[in-house]
Amino acid sequence: MNIHEYQAKTLLRGFGMPIPEGRVVRSPDEAVSAARTMAGPLVVVKAQIHAGGRGAGHFAHDPGGKGGVRLARTPDEVEQAAVAMLDHTLVTRQTGPAGRVVRRLYIEAGCDIGRELYLSLLVDRTTGRIIIVASQDGGMAIEDVAEATPERILKESIDPSVGLADYQGRNLAARLDLHGRSIRAFTTVLRAAYDAFVALDASVVEINPLVVTPAGGLLALDAKMSFDDNALFRHPELEELRDENEEDPREREAARHGLAYVGLDGTIGCMVNGAGLAMATMDIIKMEGEEPANFLDVGGGATQERVAAAFRIVLSDRKVRGILVNIFGGIMRCDIIAEAIIAASRETGLHVPLVVRLAGTNVELGQDILSKSGLRIIPADDLADAARKIVAAVREEGAA
Repeated sequence: MNIHEYQAKTLLRGFGMPIPEGRVVRSPDEAVSAARTMAGPLVVVKAQIHAGGRGAGHFAHDPGGKGGVRLARTPDEVEQAAVAMLDHTLVTRQTGPAGRVVRRLYIEAGCDIGRELYLSLLVDRTTGRIIIVASQDGGMAIEDVAEATPERILKESIDPSVGLADYQGRNLAARLDLHGRSIRAFTTVLRAAYDAFVALDASVVEINPLVVTPAGGLLALDAKMSFDDNALFRHPELEELRDENEEDPREREAARHGLAYVGLDGTIGCMVNGAGLAMATMDIIKMEGEEPANFLDVGGGATQERVAAAFRIVLSDRKVRGILVNIFGGIMRCDIIAEAIIAASRETGLHVPLVVRLAGTNVELGQDILSKSGLRIIPADDLADAARKIVAAVREEGAA
């Protein structure tokens, strides 16, 4: 689960992270009122969406104009920025061309910036440990820095039996070329980020940029947090931060039915039981020269209701021109799956080619049920055969 910048900053402030003063607003009038309460001649007006690159982005109605992060020195400038952003679609490199509608803004006090750093914590899947990633190139996309100048990416792994050690913060501060009070300030920032990461079951904590002020202090000028969905049952207070407007409605519907779904850009919908089998199915579709439209794992105990929900979700994607069902009947019998597929096909009014590959318990019975359904269901002997058949069917439909 992702949250907005202002929500991440509120959480991190509770763990001791130095954060500039700021307020979330939902109208131009609220933006002006918030700006008037802040000391200093400068405020920053920030669009709040679940995507990075806001400042470098553009609004769909004004492609040549400013992005989603703007400086303002007067109430009029604050109002103009708010009017230009609210209820408009912001397009960034992370949103894709569809962009995201801006429904709220964050008005933040400006600050003097001496340097910009990058800091994040995430889970290293190779070692199973939390890893710190830092760089002197703050304010930039860390992927670009890693590709162009990998030597400028600093990493520090945290031993789970010990936790974050003080020396690790001091060593990283020195490697970031920090001096004097900035070293102590950095260790405070790192400790806050680590404590929040562990206490809240986060999957990512990212501060970019982490600014060094001319006086040597540090401030988190931007913040991103994502959380492990599997641990949210321990954090009902985090569930309340969910913004459904920022989530794919198909993914929300899938979660409601206990399905694991991720929308992609291809044309062949996939319905599979098991994450590994789903990945293999997507791979073999690509090997046949087409692109999968989704990742969809119905799980080991797929019911007729869940299969019907899966069909509805896949077919709600207008790009889908065919569906490949790949089921290994271990816990779930193939005859039960076949009946569920038939019922779901009839319920949803299936209008695209459907290829079904079944294997496992009661596979012959399942195949017999499908063959007698009277529906346009193409059987497949194995996964490779299924991929070839769905690709051929989709291309034939397109040619027709």
